[in-house]
Amino acid sequence: MWNLKNKTALVTGGTKGIGKATVLEFLSLGANVIFTARNENDIQSFEEELQNSGFQAMGVKGDVSSSEDQDRLVKAVTEKYPALDIVVHNAGINIRKDATDYSEDEYRKILNINLIAPFELNRKLYPLLLKGKNVSIINVASVAASQDVRSGSPYAMAKAGLLQQTRSLAVEWAKHNIRVNAISPWYTRTPLAAPVFEQKERIEHIINRTPLQRVAEAEEMANIIAFLAMDRSSYITGQNIVADGGISISAL
Repeated sequence: MWNLKNKTALVTGGTKGIGKATVLEFLSLGANVIFTARNENDIQSFEEELQNSGFQAMGVKGDVSSSEDQDRLVKAVTEKYPALDIVVHNAGINIRKDATDYSEDEYRKILNINLIAPFELNRKLYPLLLKGKNVSIINVASVAASQDVRSGSPYAMAKAGLLQQTRSLAVEWAKHNIRVNAISPWYTRTPLAAPVFEQKERIEHIINRTPLQRVAEAEEMANIIAFLAMDRSSYITGQNIVADGGISISAL
């Protein structure tokens, strides 16, 4: 069925951009949703927004790269739900600089949040995933994993690693009927990409290079994520869905 009824989903970084759009899409499809964010005010504001729209979801404050916050998140999910069917690793960070301009703390933070955190969370959520039904893990990667984006090499490295993590876990956990896929967006109108959108000439250049002649909206990415979360995509695993308006094929 084209719905997520009786499914329980966790979305990291769920109050903004693609994460927020995914939470809204999942709720509209009937799923139970838990989402994370680092800012308590963002969580409260989004919960109120959802309630005003007739929806309800549980927000959990925390930094996905913190081991203590990961444990707290797993505890919160376990206390509310007996199993987990969907995980969307969306939380991310990017700092755009030339490679030699990064401090060690900066590039390690980028790697920890974008690459290490999904792996650690998957390990800790594993017991809940084993109890889930037709489980689907979706990693939000990026076209930056395979295309030159001028600056931000740690982000590109992390997303490339996330794609290999997707393939490796898809094979390793297939025996438990746990599917693992990724989505790689091109420039999408989100807070993470806001610094680029503020550069008029650069965004015009990006749009002109993109065959569809526009950037993406967060809701378009959420639609793809929802499909990968559904049982309708039950034979798809280990794949990376490139949602880039055609930029990757136009460069060939």
